[in-house]
Amino acid sequence: MKIRNSLKSLRGRHRDNQLVRRKGRVYIINKVQKRFKARQG
Repeated sequence: MKIRNSLKSLRGRHRDNQLVRRKGRVYIINKVQKRFKARQG
């Protein structure tokens, strides 16, 4: 999982990426390609 300040560019890397908010953190998840995970921090 990548930890980045800005997730906007990471979201465009794959069309199945979803922006999710969990417990006050912002995540990129992808159920098709699991490697495109990221957390804002």
